Amino acid sequence: MNEVATYYENYTAVGDILVMATVIVFAILLRTAYVNRGREIRLIGGVLVLLFSAAAIDIFFNIFVSNPAVYPHILIYFLRAFKHIFLFSSLFLYVLYMKDPLHMNEELDVKYIVISATVLIMMIMHEIGGVFLKYGFYIDENNVVHTGFNIFAIVYVFFVSLLIIMLLRYKDKIYRPVLYGIISSCGVSFIVMFIQGLYNQSSFTIATFLFPTYAVLYYLHANPLDIVMGSSNEDEFETYITETHAQKKKLLIAGLYMREFDFPGTKMPKELRNKMRDYNTLYFKGGKIFQISGGRLLFCSEIKEGDDYEKAGNWIINYVREQREIYKQDFKLVITKTDDNLSERNDYISFIQYIENRMPENDARLITEKEIQGYYDHRYIVDELADINEKKDLHDSRVIVFCQPVYNVTTGKFDTAEALMRLKLEKTGMVFPDKFIPIAEAHNYIHMLSMIILAKTCEQIRKLMEDGYYVKRISVNFSMIDIREEHFAFNVKQIIEDAGIEYDKIAIEITESQNESDFMMVRDRIFEMRKNGIIFYLDDFGTGYSNFERIMELPFDIVKFDRSLVIASGSDVKAETMVSYLAHMFTDMNYSVLYEGIENEEDEMRCTRMFARYLQGYKYSKPIPIENLTEFFEKVHDY
Repeated sequence: MNEVATYYENYTAVGDILVMATVIVFAILLRTAYVNRGREIRLIGGVLVLLFSAAAIDIFFNIFVSNPAVYPHILIYFLRAFKHIFLFSSLFLYVLYMKDPLHMNEELDVKYIVISATVLIMMIMHEIGGVFLKYGFYIDENNVVHTGFNIFAIVYVFFVSLLIIMLLRYKDKIYRPVLYGIISSCGVSFIVMFIQGLYNQSSFTIATFLFPTYAVLYYLHANPLDIVMGSSNEDEFETYITETHAQKKKLLIAGLYMREFDFPGTKMPKELRNKMRDYNTLYFKGGKIFQISGGRLLFCSEIKEGDDYEKAGNWIINYVREQREIYKQDFKLVITKTDDNLSERNDYISFIQYIENRMPENDARLITEKEIQGYYDHRYIVDELADINEKKDLHDSRVIVFCQPVYNVTTGKFDTAEALMRLKLEKTGMVFPDKFIPIAEAHNYIHMLSMIILAKTCEQIRKLMEDGYYVKRISVNFSMIDIREEHFAFNVKQIIEDAGIEYDKIAIEITESQNESDFMMVRDRIFEMRKNGIIFYLDDFGTGYSNFERIMELPFDIVKFDRSLVIASGSDVKAETMVSYLAHMFTDMNYSVLYEGIENEEDEMRCTRMFARYLQGYKYSKPIPIENLTEFFEKVHDY
């Protein structure tokens, strides 16, 4: 009896008050931080509510149990039971919480839930039974407190051990230092419980339940806030967009990009970060700042009904331009209102980058509906290209082959052509290369498109030949991205063989590269494939970089003179002489010269004088569906 009395007399409310204060601080931080308020954070919130409640109850319980003659016994029983239920329910919520961070499968998740729920129910039954059957905690008729058989420590050890077992079992699913940190917090809880037990204390029991919460919130839900600027990161921005969209709030978003600070090792100066904070305070009252990368900031503010979007946007633009004069920092500024479709996809960062890529430095753009629609079209093309790339169907109906016939000066007939790529999509109709090729290259989808064009070109060559048409060859363009593919040569040869045509019916057009490793790769690929009879064109000669030494090392069959040389040769006699000498030189070295961009008879006559073997351009035909080559090619018996 004396030990029991001493146990409760040694209690001090300091530990429970500290728990309650800490929970309040956590609640404030979670309310103001940009954490994802999904299932996990709701469970953590539940844990905090239970611990706060348990701490408050523990204070009253210890006041009442110290004076059992004054307070109703039933009230003391209820307080003690609810304290224990709340404490172990918080550990039960931890078991539920661990499913997502540990990526547990459903079967094991249910198993752990059932086990922990069963123990929790048994603990509750023990609390109730102990009072009525007097084998647990109870107060006799003389107001003497008896602890009886106390299973608190057993249940506590069970839950903490279960959590540690779950962490260790799935240790490969979580970053090792995080794993050790959470387990260490459980270890500290054990140590504190053991020490207070030695001193017949219970004041810090509930505090030990809070230690793992510290670890979980720090490791898994920490708020990475820039203290100087008050900014958060990309994850918090996406969470903020999700929340405001669910609440049907409209936002004004200003995306500021300063390229100078967007490189590894660079950081925005403190003075400039202070200015960004002041700017946010000045205009975006109650607004948020998100730092997506070193040089990319997003300012967000709620738009009230009746607010003038254009006026607000122009004020921001003028302010940023004024600061540009002071700090001399290059910038791009994009200002937009939230859009339902962009919010649903949480796609604002990509949208702003899309707009920035079409802006010069030190420019500002107030976004219109037309530009948002343009982005939707862009995203639609990206999604379609991704689907084409994933399906790897060489007969994909969305990829269309057009051709531009090539005139053979020697024979006076059309017997070759250049295959050109088009997309035909359900929502946008025909999409031209200048719109989708840069997208395909940026997302590494171009190689699959090239393979589809090659396969369809080979099939059409076979059909033309089966129908009796003479086809000398059709050329297909390949980029350096294609050439770098490890199995490029094998795949090209396989497609040609599968179509059942001769190798020399296909020509490969490539553009010269300045990169030394690319040059060596191109050379090896050409030599390997040329053995089979595949023809090679050097495309776009006369534009950008041309190294004659390298060209001499590569066994091209045909050199395509770019349209710019055709135009230059028509500008004055000196330019014509120079282009003519270049063409003559290639002809003497057994290269055939093809001029592209022939638009009229004057171009045709001049290029013919300048040693042309082939001519291509709108004078003869615009690009046409490959099936329409029958209008230009001749039957074998007429050739």
